[in-house]
Amino acid sequence: MQSLEDRYNKLNELLSDPEVISDTKKLREYSKEQSDLQDVVTAYREYKDIKDQLQDAKEMLEDDLDSEMEDMVKAEIADLIKQEQAYEEKMKILLLPKDPNDDKNVIFEIRGAAGGDEAALFAGDLYRMYSRYAENQGWKTEVIESHTTGVGGYKEIIFMINGKGAYSKLKYENGAHRVQRVPETESGGRIHTSTATVAALPEAEEVEVEIHDKDIRVDTFASSGPGGQSVNTTMSAVRLTHIPTGIVVSCQDEKSQIKNKEKAMKVLRARIYDKFQQEAQAEYDESRKSAVGTGDRSERIRTYNFPQNRVTDHRIGLTIQKLDQILEGKLDEIIDALIMEEQANKLEHIGE
Repeated sequence: MQSLEDRYNKLNELLSDPEVISDTKKLREYSKEQSDLQDVVTAYREYKDIKDQLQDAKEMLEDDLDSEMEDMVKAEIADLIKQEQAYEEKMKILLLPKDPNDDKNVIFEIRGAAGGDEAALFAGDLYRMYSRYAENQGWKTEVIESHTTGVGGYKEIIFMINGKGAYSKLKYENGAHRVQRVPETESGGRIHTSTATVAALPEAEEVEVEIHDKDIRVDTFASSGPGGQSVNTTMSAVRLTHIPTGIVVSCQDEKSQIKNKEKAMKVLRARIYDKFQQEAQAEYDESRKSAVGTGDRSERIRTYNFPQNRVTDHRIGLTIQKLDQILEGKLDEIIDALIMEEQANKLEHIGE
């Protein structure tokens, strides 16, 4: 911790150095490093302050005190010891290895799976849930590609959430989400079960994924609306095929071919980055099992039960009777529990 504080102080000096200020790359690099260290150093300084107060209080006990003052000092010592222990636990968590993708934006891909129109409607519910959560966090949501159904849902919707730390909160959403409810079209009142799949990918920078022009086939076509009818006579829609991996991305939400290509490239880069990450992580099966957020994408992770107003996250056995609030984007209770579970797993496996 002391070496981290020393580094933090050194970074303060470097960020005031005219040579660094004039070097955009170094300035950005040092600013990010300082920002990453800030929470750890703040906690360490507060911890040291508590240690000093504790030492002073213990020295006071060595003086000749009356019984009332002695009781007050002992009570203060007991309180300071609790604070000291709490900060030690907090610093352990702050020192855990950080996911390098945590500060990134997120590209979401939601698809209706089993259940036909009802699955597509549920995919729409999930999109609105994440959009409202993003809005509550002060983040921006941008639709990249969508395929609607006649009943108002989505066969598929791809969108980006822009915001610092967005991936750190939303990376646990990968998997199959199940809904249990009575569809509006069901006259007999029977509960149906449908599913939608969610993929939450970190946005990849160009420097992280190098894509050569020769490796991409670009096709253009006219945008189409629900039912496949052409809604745009110009060839503004873009389909990108990454030949080495076979990954295909299309985008037609913008009227401009250039903008569609830019959006499609963001998704393509994220999918390629994710593919490489998944392949690398497959070599560490045990660590994948202990991590909450990197499991099999086909795994059923959560059930949304409308008749009982209940949401259950199957990975951590968490059940909350607040389905209506959760669909309004109030996901903090679930996300915080998933983060705590992953931190506990990491603490358990330290040193292995």
